[in-house]
Amino acid sequence: MAGVEREDGQYGPAVIHRPLVPLMNDTKWAELRLAMLEVEPRPTWSAVSRQTDVRCDPDSDWFYHFRIGSYSDLLLVDIGTPEPQQRAEVRAALRRIHLPAEETTGGFRVLGYALEGQAVGYI
Repeated sequence: MAGVEREDGQYGPAVIHRPLVPLMNDTKWAELRLAMLEVEPRPTWSAVSRQTDVRCDPDSDWFYHFRIGSYSDLLLVDIGTPEPQQRAEVRAALRRIHLPAEETTGGFRVLGYALEGQAVGYI
């Protein structure tokens, strides 16, 4: 189980019985945003809101769209990397800035929060 995802694929506070612990701050989210601006072609991202449990549609605009709203609401962000070279570039960037993340079949998942006591890995 990655992040706080349930078996039915849903997310969020309604399914959590333990407190969430923040793993990221505004500085780390900004570092991710800036790192993804250097990757060509730009990978897509899709975020899950901690407040509403809603996943936004995939977007590749890291400059304006990624920073709309509050970073503190980001439960997790999935980064889509369909091409091997793009995946390698994103992996290198995530290692460089040392973020709580995991590799997925479609790319990477960066965790904004984790369940209290949950083990979290870094790429």
